[in-house]
Amino acid sequence: MKDQKTSVQDIEAVLKEIGEKIEELIQKGAEAGSEAKVEIEKKISELKANKTTLEAELKKGKELLQREFKERKEEFDPKLDESKKHLAEGLRQIGLALKALFSKK
Repeated sequence: MKDQKTSVQDIEAVLKEIGEKIEELIQKGAEAGSEAKVEIEKKISELKANKTTLEAELKKGKELLQREFKERKEEFDPKLDESKKHLAEGLRQIGLALKALFSKK
């Protein structure tokens, strides 16, 4: 799950970088001549469309990961609870064995 979080964080960092690049292009476009300005504005529109698409995909991916994590957690919780009970019983038995061992001496 940690790897998945890292991947999501990486994607978010890339989206943030894209947003910064768009802002940088907007500033450069404002400073550029009219011919270059049209080309830059076209590129900015394309980048904004891609960013929106990427953000939507990231949101879908996050929801999918959260749903899958919840399902897996629900699947493993009963097994974990049972394991905890077995571990507690094992420790109790070890304690009783040590008590019996040392009380005979």
